[in-house]
Amino acid sequence: MFDNTCKFLAETFPSDFATWLLGEAIALTELSPSELSLEPIRADALILLQSDEVVLHLEFQTLPKADIPFRMIDYRLRVYRRFPRKRMRQVVIYLQQTNSELVQQTTFSLEETFHRFEVIRLWEQPTSIFLEHPGLLPFAVLSNTNDRTETLRQVAEEISSISDQRTQSNVAASAYILAGLVLEKDVVKQLLREELMQESVTYQALKAEMIEQGRVEGRAEGRAEGRVEEARRVAANLLKEGISPEVVAKVTGLSTEQVQQLDTEAEN
Repeated sequence: MFDNTCKFLAETFPSDFATWLLGEAIALTELSPSELSLEPIRADALILLQSDEVVLHLEFQTLPKADIPFRMIDYRLRVYRRFPRKRMRQVVIYLQQTNSELVQQTTFSLEETFHRFEVIRLWEQPTSIFLEHPGLLPFAVLSNTNDRTETLRQVAEEISSISDQRTQSNVAASAYILAGLVLEKDVVKQLLREELMQESVTYQALKAEMIEQGRVEGRAEGRAEGRVEEARRVAANLLKEGISPEVVAKVTGLSTEQVQQLDTEAEN
């Protein structure tokens, strides 16, 4: 849930992430893992954005994992194989504070092979960084702040000033989800309007994810049919809001072909 929310933000607000991590608001587009010849190690954790000159590789992690260094060198080599002249920036972003030594790892080494990547531990980052751009607002509550409730209040005020309603609701829903890592749900609900979030693609994605888990009890076949039907219903609603079939497919788990069929049926 948290990884998917971060991925949604990075792909929806690429210029905000470019400003933060690359130091300039360059235009970035999504790079599909299929373009790198090999299948991704874990597609849902992988974010690849590119411009003509640079590839930005992001990995958001709630909990540290021992295989992160290998993942980073593996994708560096995959990108080099496909784009040998492009420079690459690789950043692992840890969301939740931990004392694990794994979050300090910034290198991979094997005999004579050595690779370095960047690590950002959000709880060490200044809050001000995340209050400057809409796409970064949901991360502010996870930053180095002495009062997370007050920080979320600031985030809520910034969100209320966003003029585009769809952007506003998407940022609010993302902030709601990520704030759940460090604050009680009741506190979050007091500061962020739930009715606003219900209009959001992110909120719908979370709902679809919960449905995807299914009920613990009952027949497997019945659960599967129910999950697909609910995903189709959510997809239809998103298409009515003008969300592209590609985005709808990502947040609902349906294939692009299934979503396009729903879109065609709605037009007839």
